[in-house]
Amino acid sequence: MLMICKVVYAHRTTPRPGWSAGQFLDVGGRAEGFFLFSLLKSFKNWGWGIHVEVRVEAVDAGHRAVIFDWFRGVQDIVVGEGTHFLIPWVQKSIIFDCHSRPRNVPVITGSKDLQNVNIILRILFQPVNSQLPGIFTSIGEDYDERVLPSITTEILKSVVAHFDAGELITQRELVSRQVSDDLIEQAATFGLILDDVSLTHLTFGKEFTKAVEAKLVAQQEAERARFVVEKAEQQKKEAIISAEGFSKAAELIANSLATGGDGLMSCASWRLQRTWRTSCHALGISPTCRLGSLCSCSCLSEPCLACLSSGPHSPDDSLYHHPCAPTPEITVKFHDWLKV
Repeated sequence: MLMICKVVYAHRTTPRPGWSAGQFLDVGGRAEGFFLFSLLKSFKNWGWGIHVEVRVEAVDAGHRAVIFDWFRGVQDIVVGEGTHFLIPWVQKSIIFDCHSRPRNVPVITGSKDLQNVNIILRILFQPVNSQLPGIFTSIGEDYDERVLPSITTEILKSVVAHFDAGELITQRELVSRQVSDDLIEQAATFGLILDDVSLTHLTFGKEFTKAVEAKLVAQQEAERARFVVEKAEQQKKEAIISAEGFSKAAELIANSLATGGDGLMSCASWRLQRTWRTSCHALGISPTCRLGSLCSCSCLSEPCLACLSSGPHSPDDSLYHHPCAPTPEITVKFHDWLKV
């Protein structure tokens, strides 16, 4: 904001004939007093002229001003927030924004394994207030445009060159911290404060990305093949263990037969009979008859004589040649039992 205040007052007067020097000076002194109180009303043709100009400069919040004097150059004093008076036509102010401002700097550099890396670095910066006169003198008002891209590119290239493509991804936090430390130290030499430095974007070239994708696909295929091989090996081990179990069981049975004789067979026969009786009772037939309740002779406790006299024959033959031939419904039931 600039406000110009001017006070201009001029009158003319000429000495009258017969005035002495003292009278003239006295009139001049009285005229000076009248001017100071804005009461000067004499001097018509020849007199005095006074021009007063005042320049007022206002500095907003978060800003600082550097004063440039046409006679003394850039002053070392940094003007803070508020209203300040300047000498018109002699002094002027240069306003700097001292807020913390963000800036994105894109950089394309190479990794340790010679892969192109696209990086975008986000920086929050602000100038050092006490060094604003030096910044204006040596760099200029657009210091951020001149300093930040150059030092960011230099430091990123030097740091990224120590890591290969895989390490840039797995050790991204380490890379960001190292870049931040080096960049803060370098920016301090130019009178800048970096509040935050972060890697917001990190990608590789298209060829490298395709190669990585192909590598991942190959790794997944190899993992699948390894799983198939392991499954086959486990099935092979299972078959071997099962065969060994059957062999061991046969060996134990043979040893038991050799040691116990017919006792083991009698025990096995008894167990089989118990199983047979349980199954017959579940089906509702007699366990002592070949046909059980399928016969109409009601042989539930004794074997059916017709069955015993018929000689060896299949269960199906017994159904159709037995004197007590069952009904078709019972035949179906018996067939189902035979399948079980």
